Amino acid sequence: MIFGFTEQQISEFFLTYGVGAFILFMLFIIGHLAWQSKAGKFGTFVLFLGLAVGFVGFLAKVVIQWYLEK
Repeated sequence: MIFGFTEQQISEFFLTYGVGAFILFMLFIIGHLAWQSKAGKFGTFVLFLGLAVGFVGFLAKVVIQWYLEK
């Protein structure tokens, strides 16, 4: 028990909200990279498509868990 929370509760919190916050931060970094490089609309789309496609798996996991628990 750490601060009244079990290890499972702490892990669940950070795997949900911590990774979600990290994904938002990474999207900000990709957008900033596109802006700094003056990539244009198509270049920005390609950057987001190529660098952010891995986030789809995490988001799909959250949606699937929500659907199964419902």
